[in-house]
Amino acid sequence: MVVEGLVAFAGAAFLIALAPGPSTVVIMRQSVRSGRRAGLATVLGNEAGVLAWGVAAAVGLSALLVASQVAYDVLRVTGAAVLVYFGARALWQARRGADAAEGGDAPQDGPAGDAAGVPVPVWRCFRLGLVTNIANPKAGVFAVSFLPQFVPSGWPVMAALLLLAVLWALIDLVWYAGVVWLAGLARRTLVRPAVRRWLERVSGAVLVGLGVRLAAETR
Repeated sequence: MVVEGLVAFAGAAFLIALAPGPSTVVIMRQSVRSGRRAGLATVLGNEAGVLAWGVAAAVGLSALLVASQVAYDVLRVTGAAVLVYFGARALWQARRGADAAEGGDAPQDGPAGDAAGVPVPVWRCFRLGLVTNIANPKAGVFAVSFLPQFVPSGWPVMAALLLLAVLWALIDLVWYAGVVWLAGLARRTLVRPAVRRWLERVSGAVLVGLGVRLAAETR
């Protein structure tokens, strides 16, 4: 029964990983913009956030988001502001790239650099992935509502929740590593200035839209 429960959890966690969200947009953008190394660093930051929410669920902190409307709203508004900020930055960078191209000074990308060819610090990508995940209150509510359903009967609840959180993060990691790999294959084409500006506009608009939707939603 324990094995069957873990298999069911793994399948459910994988299906949830497939659902696109803010983390998917940010990871794909970093992978295309700055290369696989930056993309993987962003993934690791995202999974650190997943583990943090899993630990919070294990010690009961995530339950506060479910029980307290004020706590949920504070994190919701904060997360919305973060997403809008990231989206606005992407749109601004797309605009700067367009202006540079019109001026005949379009930047060229290096193998692991930003739009100006400057190497992107790995820690910055890690932080971006972490902040994107932590600032999403849905991740906290999901952790406290989803993980306990798969705690095996008779197991210590905290230990079981921590184990499930680690498994959740590993499944997420495998999926997003595949996303980064695929983005790396397409990067040679997608990194072209005109295509890159289009991707910046799309990813920026999506992040702003997700932020506005998060700010406007009610439970």
